Amino acid sequence: MAATVQVGTILIEDRPLILRALDLESESYSGTWGVLQSLTSSALDQKIRGSGWNCFFMAAEVKATVFGAAAAKTVRRALKQIFEKVRKPDFNCLEVTQIVEDSFFGVPYITVCAHSRHIQQGCFLESAEQRGSFQPALP
Repeated sequence: MAATVQVGTILIEDRPLILRALDLESESYSGTWGVLQSLTSSALDQKIRGSGWNCFFMAAEVKATVFGAAAAKTVRRALKQIFEKVRKPDFNCLEVTQIVEDSFFGVPYITVCAHSRHIQQGCFLESAEQRGSFQPALP
């Protein structure tokens, strides 16, 4: 069964070392991205801080708009666009903050909004180059 994405869903890039080090479980969603299982953003933050890691919340909102009714496949298409937008800065996590359905001259479309997050060990946000080559030290 495919993972369901709704407002509040947290997606994480498949980086096995991070998932193992923080004891996180994700269900495959699209490409290298998966949906974190049974964690809210506050529970995830507590788990990360409890392990001595940090989770950075990026204030800038990332949006994608696609034509189609609000359905799982339309949300997936919008999220694929968002994944492309966060690829360059190489953030490894994001939270869906809004899914809005509307229409333009009778043609339905949705806009999906998300905020990037980045999980890492250090307390200062690493550069994009460092984030791309991240190899955590396992306990």
